[in-house]
This record gives sequence, structure tokens and C-alpha cells, in this order.
Amino acid sequence: MFSKKTVRDIDVKGKKVFVRVDFNVPVKDGVVGDDTRVQAALPTIRYLLDNGAAVILASHLGRPKGGPDPKFTLKPVADHLSKLLGMPVAFAEDCIGPVAEKAAKALKPGQVLVLENTRFHPEEEKNGVEMSEALAGLADVFVNDAFGTAHRAHASTAGIAAYLPSVAGFLLEKEIQYLGQAIDDPKRPFVAILGGAKISDKIGVIRNLLQKADAILIGGGMANTFFKAEGYPVADSLVENEALETARELLAIGKTRLRLPVDMVIADKFDAEAAARTMPAGPVPDGWRILDIGPETIEAYSKVLKGAGTVVWNGPMGVFEFPRFAAGTFGVAKAVCESGAVSVVGGGDSVAAINESGLADKITHISTGGGASLEMLEGLTLPGVAVLLDK
Repeated sequence: MFSKKTVRDIDVKGKKVFVRVDFNVPVKDGVVGDDTRVQAALPTIRYLLDNGAAVILASHLGRPKGGPDPKFTLKPVADHLSKLLGMPVAFAEDCIGPVAEKAAKALKPGQVLVLENTRFHPEEEKNGVEMSEALAGLADVFVNDAFGTAHRAHASTAGIAAYLPSVAGFLLEKEIQYLGQAIDDPKRPFVAILGGAKISDKIGVIRNLLQKADAILIGGGMANTFFKAEGYPVADSLVENEALETARELLAIGKTRLRLPVDMVIADKFDAEAAARTMPAGPVPDGWRILDIGPETIEAYSKVLKGAGTVVWNGPMGVFEFPRFAAGTFGVAKAVCESGAVSVVGGGDSVAAINESGLADKITHISTGGGASLEMLEGLTLPGVAVLLDK
């Protein structure tokens, strides 16, 4: 159950509403690439406009080095949003200071303003009091709809809430509901699929899920560290030697619930055109490296997924960017879709893989936030959610 107030719980008519969105999208030559995150913010924006609010949108984009950088301007995103909404969208060339204040003051109910990149000010990531106050000074109400940055305590995600009535947007509510329910009250069996390169990013997640999930299926580069922890030489495969002790400990706790690949696809180099061969899980020949799970693992994992009630997936099963090593990720994606389970997919690479496999419409919920969804899977409280008003 979502315990925070949302835009439905407040009167926004005639008010200036500051909405923290996640418009951190790919922009090339002034054109927005994948606009999934912009689309995801539309229900909240439209609701506020329909209810008579003046809407001020703020976001970060990329990682500018502590000052304005034209490469990371949000202007192309504002132009793209204008097309999606079918109405003019104003743009302020700063997010605080006289330029932002003038633009916010001029904004009328039913109009939209996009502020320049919040990370053009170093105060943003330091959650600076002055910046939080300055952002709050532009509006009457704060709405956080940026799940992708809800795990960061920044001025525009958390600090501003000290100065304005603060509620959640529809996207934030939906994300927390799906992920929260998957972890706290899953329809069983509950199966977690974890992949990607590193164990170290997901130690807390594995620990938390070992208390909650009926099975955890491991793939991707992180499986190599588990193999080495079990005593197999993995040759040139990606391995985190500093995580071997932790891997052994997790295997001991996980016993039968933590499942490792039973076969793998190995390559003679890290390259799309590399020679590839399939072998059972075991010592990898010198000069070779593991780049995907094998067909027997796909079959074994598909069997586990077949009767699942809830599936949470974060991280690909192999180097799916190379077609030769994509079968594991796409095979598991297919099994998730055919399982009939409530399925939640998070993390940039897993989302990209699902989109590429053409199965996105068969997933119950695709999360817009990688880091934030991982922290929720770990059972942590997100700062950008904690600051909102309770119901």
C-alpha cells in the first residue's frame, strides 16, 4: 500500500506546482532519443494542467562538471515535450535566480515551464539549503515524480520538501506500489532474476531477497564471481576478486534457492565477432571468457519461472549487445513473459534488453529507475519518498 499523499490528495487549482521529473534521456545533436521517461511523466503533467495548475518542471540531465554545459541543456527535451503535449512549453535558461524567478512568475494556470538542468549548480547534489529554498520560492506545491532519482537526497528531490507541501506524482506512486508489493507481499512463488556485471552492486539486494524470494536465478558477469568462489578457474572472464568471500557466504546462506548457470557460452575475446562455444559450468579454458548463459540454463531457469506468481528482474544474463551472446537474456525474457506472473523489470540494461526483444508490452511493470529500484529491492528507504507527506 502506498502510504504517501499524491497529487489526488491536494487542491492545485490556480497554484504553481513544482514537479521534479526524470528527464535524464539520451539527447544527440539536439534531438531526444529514447523518450520513455518523458512519456512516463505525462499522466502527472496532464492531470495538473486539467486541474488548473501552472506546471514548473525540473530535472537533471547527464553529469555536467559542476557548472553550465551546453551539451547537457534540457532545451531539446522541452521542445520534445511541447510536441507530446501539443502545446507550447516555455523554457528558462536557469533553474534558480532571476531568470527562473521571472519565468515562474509569468506562468499562468494551464501553462508549462521547463527549467534548465538542476546539476548546472553544484549545490544540487550537495542538497544545499540555499538552492532548496530558491527552488521552493518558485512554487506553492512540490510534486516528486522522479523515481529514477528518488534514491538521491538532492536539493530538487528532497531538500525542497522542507519548504513546500510535498506529494507524489502518479509515476512515483506506481513504481513504489509495484516494487513494494513485489517485495513485501508477493504472489508466490516469488522468483528474482539478477544479472549484470558485478556482485558488489547487488550484495545488499541478494541478502534481502534471500529472506524473501523462493528462488534467485543468477546470470551475467556476476555469475563468474560465484563460479570462482566455488573453486572453478574462469580464465579471462570478468571477476570481482575482492567479492569472492562475500560470494561464498551468499552461496552458503542461499543453498538451494540461489541458482547458478549449469552451462555457459564462452568466447575467445570480448568482441561481437568472437569465436563462441558452449560448455557445461566448470573450469574455463585459458584465453577464453564467459559471455552468456547456455541453452541448458535457459531451459532450467524457464522451468523455475513457469509456475511463478511474481518475478522481479534486474540485470541481463550476458553481453546481449553482441547478437552472438544475446540468447540467454532474450530466452529468459521470453520465459518471464510466458510465465503469467506479475513481472517487474528494472535497471537500464534489462529494460533495454526487454525493449530489444520486442516483449515490453508483456511485462507488468517496467521501472524507469535502475539505482532506485535496486535500493528498493535492498529494502532501503528512498530519501525522495521519505520527505513526502504521509496519507
